[in-house]
This record gives sequence, structure tokens and C-alpha cells, in this order.
Amino acid sequence: MKWHCIIARPFVFIAVGVLFCAGSARSQGTEAYASSASSQGANQAPANSAQPRRLTLQDALALARKNSTQFQAAQTDAAISRQDRYQAAAALLPSVTYNNQALYTSSNGPGNPVRYIANNAVHEYVSQASIHEAIDLAGISNFRRASAAAALSRARAEIASRGLVVTVVQGYYSLAAAQQKLQSAQKASEEGNRFFKLTQDLQGGGEVAHSDVIKAELQMNDRRRQLQEAQLMFLNARIDLAVLLFPDFNENYEVADDLHSPVPLPTLAEVQQQAARDNPDVRAALEAVRAAGSDVTAARAAYLPSLSLDYWYGIDAAQFAVNGPNGLSNLGSSAAATLNIPIWNWGATQSRIKQAELRRTQAKRELSLAQRKLLAEIQSLYAEADTALNELAGLNRSAELAADSLRLTMLRYTGGEATILEVVDAQNTSVQANTAYQDGAVRYRVALANLQTLTGVLTTP
Repeated sequence: MKWHCIIARPFVFIAVGVLFCAGSARSQGTEAYASSASSQGANQAPANSAQPRRLTLQDALALARKNSTQFQAAQTDAAISRQDRYQAAAALLPSVTYNNQALYTSSNGPGNPVRYIANNAVHEYVSQASIHEAIDLAGISNFRRASAAAALSRARAEIASRGLVVTVVQGYYSLAAAQQKLQSAQKASEEGNRFFKLTQDLQGGGEVAHSDVIKAELQMNDRRRQLQEAQLMFLNARIDLAVLLFPDFNENYEVADDLHSPVPLPTLAEVQQQAARDNPDVRAALEAVRAAGSDVTAARAAYLPSLSLDYWYGIDAAQFAVNGPNGLSNLGSSAAATLNIPIWNWGATQSRIKQAELRRTQAKRELSLAQRKLLAEIQSLYAEADTALNELAGLNRSAELAADSLRLTMLRYTGGEATILEVVDAQNTSVQANTAYQDGAVRYRVALANLQTLTGVLTTP
């Protein structure tokens, strides 16, 4: 191979010049592709929206909360539970109604005008305001249970909200990573084309064998296929996020390029403190125990007497008038107090108590499980985020080294010091390192989002 270097030295300088021009065009190609990638999404958008909407992560979260069916269902359940609590509280207060009634009774004649002893006259008119109040332990227990159920629904709505954050973060940064991978695939495809052209030029000058051209063409075809796969991945990521965010399936949008913005990881002590105070899973389990305890109290209240008070004011007379024919006022009032004492119901009360106690015991078991799971998830999710952060710097460095190695290997190949296999290996390594770096960035973002399911705090740049 020495005669190659001696005879083809002029071609070496020509090839170096070609590489220099290709390197200067590489940055221009990247900028051109960045604009073409943005216009690609715009071309797929509706014709009436020329400018794509640029979304930050906070914008995406706001849209998802507004349009997510599952999240809105959890919010609706919480609102319904608040109304149940209001109704249970209203049941403890006196109620006021106004009753109007007209009665007709068959007559037995002038001497005995009333046939039914329950009625007072042939024609009887009742128009009275009624105030009713029931006092029993069951009503108070029902209010406490409704309060616990409302708090439980709020906790479940918070769980749904934090789960939605994880879904949005994963979809948002997956789209950002797919966009980065698409740009890298475009650059790799362009480099494959230039390398194939370079091998053809070197073969024409007698510097390399035809096998190098064949290998370069195979590599060029692989890069083109990888570009098509990257385009498909970008399209799918874009569609998935659009389904999550927009009620009208709007694809005319783009995400902010903040995938690689530095985001600090809170300390383990901060995560533990926030999780112990704001974890919705433990709070939901605790409220479930409270609701089950109120059910037990309400069931036991069936053993106790209940008191009801009633007061009526109005008319109950044979004429629908304030004053009767004799000039006396038909207006009057009456009151009643009723004390109900339970005696025997064939053990139904005891059965309901046993049933409520079983539910309370199970709720306590679930609370204990939720507390144990919280301790385990704090350790696991924090370790995941810490590992992803530590690996991210190494992945970034590997991507930079792989790109630099590819550049140097290309120069060595042009100078006749490297083989085609070394160039192919450097190209593959560069693509794999860049892909791993993008995936590592998404992994860290999702790990932070998973941590906020425990703490309620989403760390953002």
C-alpha cells in the first residue's frame, strides 16, 4: 500500500479539500434541516394555521388538565363528593316546608257530618308551615363519613393529576428527543452520502479498492433507512402528544427545545419530607380509614334512640281563610316530639356493625400497605433519578467523543491511514452514542416526574 500513498498524494490534498468543504456545509445542512423539520410539522397542519404553536412544558400540562377525560372524571368525582358532604351537613339542620292540602269526606247527614274519624269536617283545608329536626348519632356519623369521602375524592383527584403529569412529561420529552434523533439521522444520512461520494472519488484516483465503495454504499443505504425510521418515530410521538393535549387533534404545534436544559435533583431529605407531608396515596388511604370508622359508628347508632321534633303553624279548618264564620282566627300552631327506641330487628343491626368493622379492618391494612409502598418508592424512584442524572453527563461526553472520533477517523481514512471498517464502526458508534444521550435525557426527565407523584413538586428548568 506504500505506492498508493506515493502515487496518489495529489489526490489526498484534493480529498482533504473536499472534506473541508463538506465540514463547513455540515453546519449549514444542520441549520437548513432544523428549519425543514419545523416546516414539516407545519405542512401537516391545517391550511388555516400557517404558524405552528410553540408549547412549553407548562403549556402542555395546562392543556392536558383541560382536555384529559380521565383527569376531568377524577375532578368530577371530587366535585360530586363535595356536594354529598354539603347534603349530609344540611340533613343535620332543621328543614322548613309549607304544606297545602284540601280534604273532602263523605257526610253521614246533619247530625253526624264526618264519616271518617281521621278527618274533622266534610271540607277541611290545611295550610301550614312545618319545621322538622331529627337528632340522632347516625346523622352525625353520616356527615363525618361524607367529609372523609370528600377528602378521599380530593386525594384521588390529586393522584390523577400527578399521574397525568408523568404522562405529559414522557410524551413531551419523547417528542423532543425524537426531534433530536431526526436531526441526527438527517446529519448521518448526509454524511453517508458524502462518504459514498468520497469513496467513489478515491476509487477513481486509484487510492481505494472497489470493496470500499460497496461498503460505503451499504452504509449509505443503512443511514437512509435509519432516517425513515426516525421520521416515523417523530411522527408517532407528535401524534401521541396531540391526542393527549388537543380536543380537535391539532398537529400544528412544536415543543420547546429544553430537553438538555440543566435541572437540579432535590436532596433525598427534601424528597422524604415532602412525600411524608403531601403524598396523596397515603392521604387517600387515611381518609378511607376515617370513612370506614364513620360507617361503624353509624351502624352502632342503630342501637340508640332517635329524637325528632316538629312544629306546625298555619290553618287547619273547614274554611280556607284566616278567620272563620264566627270571627275566630283559624291560625294556630302545634308541636310534637317523637322518641323512637329500637327494640328488635332480628340481628340486622349487629350484622351491619360486623360488616362495617370488616371494611374498617381492610382499610387499615391498605393504609399500612400505602405507607410501606411510600417508603419503598422514595428509595426506588430517587435512586432511579440519581442514576439517570449521573449517567447523563457520561452519555453526553460519549456522544461528543464519538463525534470527534468519527471526524478524526474520516481524516485518517482520507489520508490512507484507516480502513473502511474503522470508518463504518466510527459512524455506528456516533449514531448509537447520540441516541443513548437523547434517551438518557428523557429517562431523567421522566424520573423527576415520577418523583413528583410522591412529593407534588415537579422540578423544571
